[in-house]
Amino acid sequence: MSLLSFLFMLLIASITGAIGARIAGRKNLGCLTSILLGFVGALIGTYLADKLDLPLFPWLTIGDFPIIWAVIGSALFVAFLNLFSSSKR
Repeated sequence: MSLLSFLFMLLIASITGAIGARIAGRKNLGCLTSILLGFVGALIGTYLADKLDLPLFPWLTIGDFPIIWAVIGSALFVAFLNLFSSSKR
């Protein structure tokens, strides 16, 4: 993997993580947190898609990074984390 493809994958992970966090109700998490959420979301999303026999949408992947399942997985992960965090309202 070249440096340019790695940086592009980090950018895509950051975008998908930020979108997933926004869907779950969090915002302004930061770049590193969004990247981490994007990668964790991709792992969770593809795992769930595989176990539930859902399509992986090969036309919506960049390299080996599944865009739709990363967003869905990161939204589920942030929603799960929201269960254990205290709200500051």
